[in-house]
Amino acid sequence: MLEAKLAEASVLKKLLDSIKELVTDANFECNEEGINLQAMDNSHVALVSVLLEAPGFSEYRCDRPMPLGVNLTSLTKVLKCAKDDDTCTLRAADEADMLNLVYEAKRTDRIAEYEMKLMDIDSDKLGIPDTDYEARVTMSSAEFSRIVRDLAALGESVRIEVSKEGVRFTAEGEAANGNVLLKPTDKVGKVEKEEDDDDAEKEDEDEDDDEVKVKKEKVSKVKKEKDGDEDVDMDDEKEEKDDDEEEEEEEEEDEDDDSSRKRKKKQASGSSKRAKTSAKAKGKKKKVDDDDDVEKVRIEMNSHVSLTFSLKYLVNFSKSSTLSSKVQLMLSNDVPLLVSYDFGQGHIRYYLAPKIGDE
Repeated sequence: MLEAKLAEASVLKKLLDSIKELVTDANFECNEEGINLQAMDNSHVALVSVLLEAPGFSEYRCDRPMPLGVNLTSLTKVLKCAKDDDTCTLRAADEADMLNLVYEAKRTDRIAEYEMKLMDIDSDKLGIPDTDYEARVTMSSAEFSRIVRDLAALGESVRIEVSKEGVRFTAEGEAANGNVLLKPTDKVGKVEKEEDDDDAEKEDEDEDDDEVKVKKEKVSKVKKEKDGDEDVDMDDEKEEKDDDEEEEEEEEEDEDDDSSRKRKKKQASGSSKRAKTSAKAKGKKKKVDDDDDVEKVRIEMNSHVSLTFSLKYLVNFSKSSTLSSKVQLMLSNDVPLLVSYDFGQGHIRYYLAPKIGDE
């Protein structure tokens, strides 16, 4: 028996949307390690491999290995009946001919149950050989999606070239040509981040200097007024002296309070003082952190690689950007391209054969 519960149905919905145009019917192979799918498109140019690991499910049970043959178009229609934040439970008995799907709403008591007929699909599991790729590019999945969609408007093929300069995408069409070059950004991101931190610290130091300067002027003014009053009587002078001492004590207390507040504000992020004095630097730092996390381009290369691929397939692959913010492109000459998306529950990988003799 199989019982697999996902915390959010949106994961399965996005997964099916990514592969339904490449594969029509496929077997979901279930075992104690998780659920995986391997299938080729009708033209045998691309292969898709999906893995949903058992720890990625909130509940998972599979008594013995079993295939679930499904029509992906029909399964997509059934999944549309679930809300994105509903829990989704897949159930199937041994030797069953039906797949049971249960959707449970988190905010209400709504429970929806659907049944879908399973299919007998004869398919041999393809062995994917381990390959030592010559080049590996890690980049934003949204950027990759934008590049292939933009170039698909110009031509049918794209040449992906990885060199010391970076990774270049080139498309040539009848009416126009285009190319996009992405350079590694690791060092740029770190330098910008350090510069923004220095700006914030410098602004804090300037503010501290201004406060000290104001206090010095205040004390100097009090002393000057005291020295100028030579004709006052002893009582007034004593009273003024007491006032001065009280004022100096208040100033010392204020200084102690200010020092304490400064220490607390330096330890606590998002303090009001830093928000006023370094809002601009903080905004820059946040932007750099986001860029460093998602927009960073990392290139690992052993040798120069240049291959040509069909843009139609790459556009289909890029639909998986809804599952992960990053994508990995792995290339070697005369070897299929590997496009890999890793997400919380597992991964989805696409293999695409290069075009031969198409420049």
